[in-house]
Amino acid sequence: MSKIIRTEPNAILSKVVEYHGFLFTQGFVARDLSADVTAQTKDILAQIDEALELHGTDNTRLLQAQIWLKDINDRDALNAVWGPWLPKDGAPARACVEAKMAHPDVLVEIMVIATK
Repeated sequence: MSKIIRTEPNAILSKVVEYHGFLFTQGFVARDLSADVTAQTKDILAQIDEALELHGTDNTRLLQAQIWLKDINDRDALNAVWGPWLPKDGAPARACVEAKMAHPDVLVEIMVIATK
């Protein structure tokens, strides 16, 4: 039976769950919620890079991304950071939707699935 590796688990979630070489991340939000959507997105992508690196992979191995925006009108600002962060010809399958966030200052949340 393959081992399930849980990174930083707590009572309700793990930061990353690794199984059979697949990585499933939590939904990442910015550490500084006073920042605008551009800065929040940059911080989230840095956190995703850190989580993937901890598991021996990187954003060239992304399979899927789920993105929630507080205001869908911020999609262009998000994409201005998201696009350059992605490897050339390496965009994952993606959903990007407007959602009511768990905290009023969260402007964007991103969750990814990657492989090693």
